[in-house]
Amino acid sequence: MIAVDLGQSGCRISIEGKIHSSNRGKLAGESVLVSLEENFKNLQASSELVALSLTGLFGYVDDPNPYLQLCTKYFGAKEVAVIDDGLASLAGSLAGKPGVALTLGGGVVAVGGNGSTLSHSDGLGSVFGDEGGGFWLGSRGLTRALAARDGREDSPELLKLFEDALTAFDALSSKNGTEANSLAISCAKSVLEADLEITKQIVSEGARYLANTVLSAWKKVGSLNEPFKLTISGGLSKNANYRQLIFDNIKLQGAKADLIEAVGDNLDGAIWIALNQKEDIAPMLGWARA
Repeated sequence: MIAVDLGQSGCRISIEGKIHSSNRGKLAGESVLVSLEENFKNLQASSELVALSLTGLFGYVDDPNPYLQLCTKYFGAKEVAVIDDGLASLAGSLAGKPGVALTLGGGVVAVGGNGSTLSHSDGLGSVFGDEGGGFWLGSRGLTRALAARDGREDSPELLKLFEDALTAFDALSSKNGTEANSLAISCAKSVLEADLEITKQIVSEGARYLANTVLSAWKKVGSLNEPFKLTISGGLSKNANYRQLIFDNIKLQGAKADLIEAVGDNLDGAIWIALNQKEDIAPMLGWARA
């Protein structure tokens, strides 16, 4: 089978167990189908069964049939599972245990599961949501650096930290387009790793937002008095300090959470769902068959 994990910062495709990775993720304002086709057009592969873990669905699979048409065109597919990436993360990381899977990359989504009950929190995109994610962190850091350059803030340290990013900002053909979005996400690492009061404030605020996102997902399927497992995956999860700050904020609210290492990832979850869950789970999983 073929399994796909499309995120904002890249795409991974498993073809009979061999992983193909690219930096071509879903761009801001781009449809998911266009993003997938950009990743499919240079592949030589075939499979009747395809599993798609996708960012940009916002927790809802409206119509899986266009995805079947695309996968039939490139792979000869006859069955396609279209899966919100949060659900794929939940299936891959918790292996059926009650809990919440927080995916933390350029964007943010948390999916909770407790038995057959599922929930979804955030995953709303960078304009109206994804609080605490890579775009959110980077855009706030760069915004403060631009303010310092304008003289609206007094922070020579911030100017030095974002020196290269400010040069890249000046070179943007559009300050509101895909390139700007990518630049903001690329600044997240600097915000997380800097030892400045301004960046520490941004990171602390992001951790509080993410704790609330996790608890929102859990409270829809369980109670704060009920123990649950938590996994944090995605590019920003590699920052141990940020992970711990998120977890500390969760515990401060009295939740009986247990932060564990994920059993698997989105690709593992997509494969498991495609092999074991042959019916729709509205609204986060939809099947299309020829």
